Amino acid sequence: MPQEDPGREPAGGEGLAEAGNEVAEDGGPGPEWEEEYYLPGYKFLGPPKLLTGAWGEYGCLPENFLKGCKWAPDGSCLLTNSADNTLRIYNLPPELYGQEWGAVAEMSPVLRMAEGDTVYDYCWFPLMSSADPPTCFFASSSRDNPVHVWDAFHGDLRATFRSYNHLDELTAAHSLCFTPDGSQLFCGFDKTVRVFETERPGRVCESRPTFVKKQGQCGIISCIVFSPAQPLYACASYSRTVGLYSRAEGAPLAMLQGHRGGVTHALFSPDGTQLFTGGRKDPEILCWDLRQPGRVLFSMHRTVATNQRLYFDLEPSGQFLLSGTTEGLVSVWDTAQPPTGDPEPVLGPVLQFQALRDCVNGISLHPSLPLLASASGQREFPEPWDSSEEDEEVGPGPPQRPARGQNCLQLWWCGESEGHIPAP
Repeated sequence: MPQEDPGREPAGGEGLAEAGNEVAEDGGPGPEWEEEYYLPGYKFLGPPKLLTGAWGEYGCLPENFLKGCKWAPDGSCLLTNSADNTLRIYNLPPELYGQEWGAVAEMSPVLRMAEGDTVYDYCWFPLMSSADPPTCFFASSSRDNPVHVWDAFHGDLRATFRSYNHLDELTAAHSLCFTPDGSQLFCGFDKTVRVFETERPGRVCESRPTFVKKQGQCGIISCIVFSPAQPLYACASYSRTVGLYSRAEGAPLAMLQGHRGGVTHALFSPDGTQLFTGGRKDPEILCWDLRQPGRVLFSMHRTVATNQRLYFDLEPSGQFLLSGTTEGLVSVWDTAQPPTGDPEPVLGPVLQFQALRDCVNGISLHPSLPLLASASGQREFPEPWDSSEEDEEVGPGPPQRPARGQNCLQLWWCGESEGHIPAP
């Protein structure tokens, strides 16, 4: 990734082993090669081990809380967003590339990319690999700005994608997502999805309205996600709906309704048969059965007391789903277990641990190591009993609040044991 760490080896090729068979003596078929993929050894039998994090980076400015984190597709680095409108890239700590390691130093960003205003969304190029620098980039969208494409090696601006309304005014995308093959960039707007060709920056795009003649999906498209198994994509909206559309033409396929608040995040299962969605000020993550569109398989409860986007993530096999809460709690659900309750099945968590006393809004699971990255913080408002008078006498009043304003990035080990990475 970034050149500030030239000694680091790419992580994209780890965990792959090949085995061959001998040529038959009777002149039979030639060698047959079999590929065996090793999934991360995630274990959630107990609370994970905190390895390291970034605390000082977000303590320089008041209320510089984080707004999520996302591992790169090859797992070599981590991308974060924060309230100072700056995107930061952290390399995977070099200690974790060895078979044995002890204490891990505090993380420090190797790149900082400043946006002009509030960052709405950001996403990695899906084919990103540190071994191929031209693929190392990501896209971001901010208020009153076009979509920017940033170089993840040098932090330079590579390209821009611009969208205009009917008055020829620049409009900002609220959500971003590359197609799985990386050929197109889908951008969500108010009642519209615009499709750009990745190799053709500029203003030329295909417009796909989601609400036509008072029918369809209204509201701002807050999240776009592609199915890994079928040629379709899902659009989440602040109007509390999730729409399914064909990838080729954008034809509407189904409309999912059931959330209490605006939907802010969505995620397909690896086999594409399930869709997980969560919303703001909504205590449930819903699991939709896409074999019977409209049917909720089960719900998972979490505390979301604000309008902030709270991310959740699936580990690579799709068995475990993790999410934070506005109270600093991280919950782990085993989606392979049967839910309880009827007629509204509920899946209970198999593990919960207190990461912080502040909101955990970002959850991202490493693609090839049992590492959990969590981002925390939220906008703070003064309480009625807060006072700027330093000499004011402290008297009886409300109980002391728990520590808040814990804006930080944390890295957790979710493997069998800390201090050792098993070889495949």
